[in-house]
Amino acid sequence: MSKSSLKETLKDLDTKKISIRELNQDYLKRIKEKDNLNVFIHFSEENVLKQIDNLEKDNTIKKLKGIPIAIKDLFCTKSMPTTAASKILENFNPTYESFVTQKLLDEGSIFVGKTNLDEFAMGSATNTSFFGNTINPLSKENEPLAPGGSSGGSAAAVAADLCLGATGTDTGGSIRQPASFCGVVGIKPTYGLCSRWGIAAFASSLDQAGIFSHNVEDSSILLQSIAGFDQRDSTSAKVDIPNYFENLDDDLNGKTVGIPKEYSIDGTPMEISQIWEDAIKVLEKKGVKIKNISLPHTKYALPTYYIIAPAEASSNLARYDGVKYGFRSDEIDSLDEMYENTRAQGFGREVKRRILIGTYVLSAGYYDAYYLKAQKVRKLIADDFNKAFKECDFIVTPTAPSAAFPLNEKQNDPIKMYLNDVFTVPASLAGLPGISIPFGKDKNNLPLGIQILGKHFDEQQVFNAAVSLERSYE
Repeated sequence: MSKSSLKETLKDLDTKKISIRELNQDYLKRIKEKDNLNVFIHFSEENVLKQIDNLEKDNTIKKLKGIPIAIKDLFCTKSMPTTAASKILENFNPTYESFVTQKLLDEGSIFVGKTNLDEFAMGSATNTSFFGNTINPLSKENEPLAPGGSSGGSAAAVAADLCLGATGTDTGGSIRQPASFCGVVGIKPTYGLCSRWGIAAFASSLDQAGIFSHNVEDSSILLQSIAGFDQRDSTSAKVDIPNYFENLDDDLNGKTVGIPKEYSIDGTPMEISQIWEDAIKVLEKKGVKIKNISLPHTKYALPTYYIIAPAEASSNLARYDGVKYGFRSDEIDSLDEMYENTRAQGFGREVKRRILIGTYVLSAGYYDAYYLKAQKVRKLIADDFNKAFKECDFIVTPTAPSAAFPLNEKQNDPIKMYLNDVFTVPASLAGLPGISIPFGKDKNNLPLGIQILGKHFDEQQVFNAAVSLERSYE
């Protein structure tokens, strides 16, 4: 069975060309064959078969009935453990379902497993997980490549065809960058479109749930399924969710695309500049007006992000202290020791690094100099985009500054790792929707991604531009 689209599979299920059981047993077989990629933190064939049994007895019509979906192990799930890829939560079994996963279950999805990620979503290579590294399915033998991160397990699951879609979260590029590295489609919707309720928090003002899939059409189907208002999330937006799939339109004639000059960064590989140029030419042929725009505060985006995100992380991760749930150190003689040893032993190096940075920028005497200033710069970055969108309908940029790199290449250099997010972070700070689609290859035949950014809650325009480019690339 070759990589099939979700749209075609739904048709086959409706016409009884394939049964729910046959479809999922095919995926189960493949998951077992490819366990060397370390895509899943939790996989239970028994659990999947139980879900199939329940669905076969259910006679109601459901939009995604029987579709195998992989879930990033940051979403709380009642039927499977939720670890956030951390030792501190290795035995955590939630008693509730996250908003996003509940919506997928209500639509009839089958969860094939919980995918690996960077610990608490902090990383760009899925190599900070307590459960080991995930390997990019596009790797050659004995040359393991990073799948990107933090949602590397989900991107790899789709790329290896172990599911028809997967959930991810994107804080500064954690869906778009792995999508680019693994040659799949990944969308981060507008901040607030999908509820964060039941997702282990990293940086609350940035985290947003999204989707990985084989193509843009499938992404549009799945995003509609997980979007929606939720009163349990104070940042959830009360907006109408259109039928993105039915409204897909690849006719971009008369639209205007913004090309930001600040994304032409010194040292960007020629191949990435080339695919960017190719995408612009394709759009021009389709009758799109090309508008050179400026986003002047882009150069401050990475330092701003690496102040705000760790600050929020240090606050969010304070709850993991060994008191109520999760890991607790045995080496304790006092309450202070319990806190210190639990957190020292329970968190990995990258998480500890970010907690320390965050605690420092929030501390007395530094709050104004760092955190408050970063929030002001964030507003300027958002204003840049708002101004630009008065002149254009969408923006096109590269997704990442490189193709997938060797698995441990940047492990000991956090700054190099942070630079992977240079093209994705600005849109995250502004809360904008962004999609990455495969668009070309590098000299080693590895996929490269193009990123399309849209106005707040204009996912439809993002999908339309993406499907238009995708069809030209195919």
